[in-house]
Amino acid sequence: MTKKVVAVLFGGQSSEHEISKISASTIISNLSKDKYSIIPIYISKDGQWKIYDGSIENICNTEWEIYATNAIISPDTSHKGIIRIIGNKIRMMPIDVVIPVLHGKWGEDGTIQGLLELAKIPYVGCGVLSSAVSMDKLYTKIIASSIGIEQAKYKAVYKYQLDNINEICDNIEKELGYPCFVKPVNAGSSKGVSKASNRQQLIEAINNAFLYDVKVIIEENINGREVECAVLGNYEVKATNVGEVLSAADFYDFDAKYNNKESKTVIPANIPEDISEEIREKAVKIFKALDGRGLSRVDFFIQENTNKVIFNEINTFPGFTPISMYHMLWSHKGLNLSNLLDELIDLAFEEFKNKNME
Repeated sequence: MTKKVVAVLFGGQSSEHEISKISASTIISNLSKDKYSIIPIYISKDGQWKIYDGSIENICNTEWEIYATNAIISPDTSHKGIIRIIGNKIRMMPIDVVIPVLHGKWGEDGTIQGLLELAKIPYVGCGVLSSAVSMDKLYTKIIASSIGIEQAKYKAVYKYQLDNINEICDNIEKELGYPCFVKPVNAGSSKGVSKASNRQQLIEAINNAFLYDVKVIIEENINGREVECAVLGNYEVKATNVGEVLSAADFYDFDAKYNNKESKTVIPANIPEDISEEIREKAVKIFKALDGRGLSRVDFFIQENTNKVIFNEINTFPGFTPISMYHMLWSHKGLNLSNLLDELIDLAFEEFKNKNME
């Protein structure tokens, strides 16, 4: 059997650079070496593309970066591969499929997907439109609202409006109240997310969120359980059981996700079956409404007292760290990570054919 050449993109210029490295290490370690030849391509924080030739165990280190050779994916359709630059020499390396293990801006937002569309190279995951609107929390909410999905009340604020910060706070206090949550519109892994319980904290939280984006969303507080559901497929979409997040902090921020060992996930969540089924159905409905392909993790709240299912957000390329929920949910369903990656690659080729791009 001829091995497929798989390029794994990782790193990137977003605030989730380090998480991407860990995700890539997990994915590369679990890709079948009998089926695939793997080319890891690292994107540095300042946007340089390099081939990683070292051992997977050292991928999260930084010492190797200065010795790695430059390599880029060419948008020229006659190449359909990687241009490796060694000194003043260029080597062409054909590839069959790309796994863009990039979280956040300039990776999960349609930019890399657009490059791969230009190059006519199959890739794992959502396309340009789905990636862009799913990354943008404001437009995700607009689309979810259009299909009748219940969400927390929210207000959007743009950076150019900061001169009217007191008026903005007046409106937030009137319409949302305290506590409330402040989020950058385009960021993941809870980067830049803060909880505000008074005006001073609200102003600080808004300014902090603007370090990550020029648009910010402020949401009402939902008292409830945080749950997640994984979806898989292109047009026939499957959903997992529901997993629950038990945060060791006041809310599930970046530190609680990746640094606090007291945070836990429970699979399956201890919830009634009718609520679990509602979450699965809504996860698939949202994924399809956003024109999703391949994979996503869809997050919800189950409100205290009412048991209402309230949509939180969607991640079109969720984390693949050892503690990440997406692959753990599928593993609980009997689909181990190696087989899950096989299926994701098959879905990438299927979507490529469906677009009549060959």
